[in-house]
Amino acid sequence: MDTEIVRKRLLRRREELQGRANRASADLRHESDPLSADFAEQVTQRESDEVLSAISETARGELKQIGAALRRLEEGRYERCEVCGGPIEPGRLEAVPYTDRCRSCAAGEPGAAAR
Repeated sequence: MDTEIVRKRLLRRREELQGRANRASADLRHESDPLSADFAEQVTQRESDEVLSAISETARGELKQIGAALRRLEEGRYERCEVCGGPIEPGRLEAVPYTDRCRSCAAGEPGAAAR
């Protein structure tokens, strides 16, 4: 596995997520769209705030996972499962580049950690 390609992919995704989280946070603060004086409109805005909050929270969670993946990459542990120590399948890393578990451990299969 070319670790430089993986690192660049993770850094691009991190940048994308940081932008998404920052935009969601700005929208939650109503920087460009202050709360309306109309109560019905405020209800709609608050419903949108819940969606924006979920987007921001999800992005920040993925950002933490990407940070951990970048650390594992630097430490030479990127392709090893954090649970059982076995290899993480290349296809899994391709699909979810910040994963820290092999397929078996991620699925919680009995005895996966005993391998």
